[in-house]
Amino acid sequence: MAAAAPDYRQFLQPGTVSKLANLDLVARLVVEGFITGLHRSPYHGFSVEFAEHRPYMPGDDIRHIDWKVYAKTHRYYLKEFEEETNLKTYLLLDASASMGYSSGTVTKLRYATYLAAALAYLMIGQRDAVGLVTFDDKIRRYLPPRSISSYLTLLLQEMQNTLPAATTDVAQTLHQMAERIHRRGLVMLFSDLLDDPQNIISGLKHFRHNHHEVIVFHLLDPLERSFDFRQDGLFIDLESGERMATQPWHIRSDYRRLIAGHIESLRRQCRENRIDYVLMDTGTSFEGALLQYLGKRQRIGG
Repeated sequence: MAAAAPDYRQFLQPGTVSKLANLDLVARLVVEGFITGLHRSPYHGFSVEFAEHRPYMPGDDIRHIDWKVYAKTHRYYLKEFEEETNLKTYLLLDASASMGYSSGTVTKLRYATYLAAALAYLMIGQRDAVGLVTFDDKIRRYLPPRSISSYLTLLLQEMQNTLPAATTDVAQTLHQMAERIHRRGLVMLFSDLLDDPQNIISGLKHFRHNHHEVIVFHLLDPLERSFDFRQDGLFIDLESGERMATQPWHIRSDYRRLIAGHIESLRRQCRENRIDYVLMDTGTSFEGALLQYLGKRQRIGG
């Protein structure tokens, strides 16, 4: 009897992925496991229709240097093609202190990092340009979008080295990036969104006003939704340091009502502003988020 085929979903479980130290391996494992299970490839080919030139930068593929332009100007310029210039992707990674929470093996930040790394691996494999922004109450690092394969290493290294710290100000980062990005792009936000929902939506609407496509991955730990703590405890705000001793069963009902209202408010306002909202439980697989991404790419012609 032939051996049963391995279940690809094992590669998408956060607990399994968390045992791997190398983020490049994590990205490849998640993406390849996902593609195997999907039974179809997300790679849509590459348009060779010329669009514009841009200056050569160290690490660029010299095969795309326009030697005719060099002969006239004695400067190196690369040819960019329509697929590369139509859409640039910006991964906005929330690294505030609250993202360091975990009731299990994987923090929200690490889950977001795995997901962002897999998407970066997938998109650069399609020769899409990908950039990265890490932030807390301000922008920490900004790596502008590029599409060369060697750039993936830099993106993954930056994600790997990002640790949770400081307070949250999602809206400020969204507004700053919306002012910085001039060409229409795809913006992916990875955050627990533990901030004022009206301010968050205001920042997201700024992107939509500038005609960017937006996907929000709202990452929450299972216990942050259920508040299913069974013993009396001391709860500490990871950002403010505020402490509260309580019996969880006393406040569980009110807490669940408030968190459900927060989620529904964000979901509804995202829908009203044509923003894709994806609620992610950090205890579940990455499959749903990847499917959501591919669905979005199909709708915008990626």
